[in-house]
Amino acid sequence: MQYDSSISVNGRSITIDQPSYFIADIAANHDGDLERAKALIWLAKEAGADAAKFQHFKAEKIVSDLGFKSLGSQQSHQANWKKSVFEVFQDYECNREWNQELIETAAQAKIDFITTPYDTDAVDELDPYLPAYKIGSGDITWIEFIEYVAKRNKPLFIASGASNLADVERAVAAALQHNRQLVLMQCNTNYTGSLENFRFINLNVLKSYALKYPEMILGLSDHSPGHATVLGAIALGARVVEKHFTDDASRVGPDHGFSMTPKTWREMVDRSRELENALGDGIKRVEPNETQTASLQQRCLYLTRDIGVGEILSAADVEALRPVQDNSFKPYELVTAIGKKMLHGRKRGEFLLKSDLE
Repeated sequence: MQYDSSISVNGRSITIDQPSYFIADIAANHDGDLERAKALIWLAKEAGADAAKFQHFKAEKIVSDLGFKSLGSQQSHQANWKKSVFEVFQDYECNREWNQELIETAAQAKIDFITTPYDTDAVDELDPYLPAYKIGSGDITWIEFIEYVAKRNKPLFIASGASNLADVERAVAAALQHNRQLVLMQCNTNYTGSLENFRFINLNVLKSYALKYPEMILGLSDHSPGHATVLGAIALGARVVEKHFTDDASRVGPDHGFSMTPKTWREMVDRSRELENALGDGIKRVEPNETQTASLQQRCLYLTRDIGVGEILSAADVEALRPVQDNSFKPYELVTAIGKKMLHGRKRGEFLLKSDLE
């Protein structure tokens, strides 16, 4: 199974050694208004997103009206919807006549334009303009579609919410038959925005993915409040982050309530950059900014009395004090110093040089 440990989206390198790539999922937060959709692209860019993402679905191609009505009642996050599931999906379709304006707006804003397509027509229409694709968690078992998208040979982000490892393995294997540029994203598919959801984010799945797919680029597609999960995911190796984005989380609509706003998005990105800087390379050493502190904070052996040439040094003759000096004895070297003959006379309070002993 072969895959790339480094991919490029519009010239932006995504790899474990690079800052995380942030995808602002505008999704249905355009509320059926093109100008609003365009404004959100600009806001996402200003807040620090690398990509503005939309979702291209048509209600009749993604949900069964009869199927949802046969469930008897609307469930989970759909329970509060005023209309049927089918009608809500109809209302929040991304009008495909907007595509060119959205693509041009993203180009003007200098932000990547990507989408999650939910039918092959969307893939065919948008492919000339897309630098990457996202496969939504709900389609992780739709292998035929995953392969259809993977064959476009563009970076492919696959979310793995509400699935088990067998589902993930099947989807990854299918994608890799056609495309090495894969990003596997841990996800918990729950859109209620409840704090209880933190119990189910299961970021440690990223560890399992890293063991199963060494050096594969990993990511997090997240719907929980705030950015705690994002920081955790980055610490565990994720380098692609997707969260929903709106300008006002109190607006009416299926995605607003669990979306980040420009203010919270900026905070998320800024804190993530701090974390990325803090992660380092894993090699333990005295860091450049610790050189002076190490001298000030560490100890060496200082004499507790005047001592003359030829005397034998005893443990009582020295004590460990700050600061450490060049060519001195560190406290752990005491055993190598005691019992040795002094070659030079030294005063009480002076530190003991290695050249002072025979």
